[in-house]
Amino acid sequence: MSTLQNAVTTSSAPPTATESTFSRPEAIPPWRNPTQFERPSYLLSFPFSFSTEFANNPWMQDLPGDRRLPNFKRASIQFLELYRYLSGEALIYVLPTPQTAQLQDLVFTANLGVVLDHMADKNIAIISNFTSEPRRGETQVGVEFFQQMGYKVWVPPTKFEGEAELKHLYGDVYIGGYGIRSERETYDWMEKNFAMRVIKLRLTDPYLYHLDCLVFPITRESTIVCTELLEPQEVAEIEKFTNIIDVSIDEAYSGICNSVRAPKAVLNSSHLHDLKAGTEDYQRELQKNRKLEDIASKFALEVSYFNLSEYHKSGALLSCMVLHLNRQAYQIALTD
Repeated sequence: MSTLQNAVTTSSAPPTATESTFSRPEAIPPWRNPTQFERPSYLLSFPFSFSTEFANNPWMQDLPGDRRLPNFKRASIQFLELYRYLSGEALIYVLPTPQTAQLQDLVFTANLGVVLDHMADKNIAIISNFTSEPRRGETQVGVEFFQQMGYKVWVPPTKFEGEAELKHLYGDVYIGGYGIRSERETYDWMEKNFAMRVIKLRLTDPYLYHLDCLVFPITRESTIVCTELLEPQEVAEIEKFTNIIDVSIDEAYSGICNSVRAPKAVLNSSHLHDLKAGTEDYQRELQKNRKLEDIASKFALEVSYFNLSEYHKSGALLSCMVLHLNRQAYQIALTD
């Protein structure tokens, strides 16, 4: 792979008498894509094509058809609340929505692919090879978008569903989930081609079908993990590379791991105020929020909640809607 030239061309010599007073040396910008940019960068997608027509996960299958229908106005408002917060902290790209295809889940960009932040060139994008049939048309959208951005684009030969399945810890170390939507062979292919190490975790719970349902790196050194859903040898392998903060299955089901790290905060979806106080659902959501706040406070991080109830109808939470274009948010350590 060729190294991307990103040095700034400058000249120490003063302008000659024949040069314009306003002339400047030609220069190559220090970054050519958002992965190289030294501020957090994310990819989102406005819900232009959002739909719940095809029930492609157990959460959707459990909802009767009439309860699954989204309120599009509310969905747009909920999206814009998340966008407004992130755009105040980071560079945001909005993925174009083709009008010639039915892409009901395009809003969930975390499944579109992954940008490999450990590569020296920082210009490698791996686009998903979807298992979920309604999502297969997204692959071409991702390929074209990242090619236009100047990335070198790869599509693995085996099944893979993006950043939601592959979490970056630090350096060349990642955690990858397989068994439901992605295949273990995909991570063997990545290790062979991209000089990376992938800790491979088998997913078995049909309701927690992507890795982001049970693994969330909250800092470069510590990772929230629902260890009850993993084999002891898998937990031991994770412990070689990161400090594990254990959470329960109930907390995983409530979405504690479906979080996104911003520079000074953890972002999480919560519809607590839509729930009736005292009910079992209310108590579970409250417990999840309190646990996340306790964990975040140890790292001097705040927690910001977003009501994404319309997207719950797709079986999705906040981490599904955000694809990291770099990991600059993790560069800031608020505690020693």
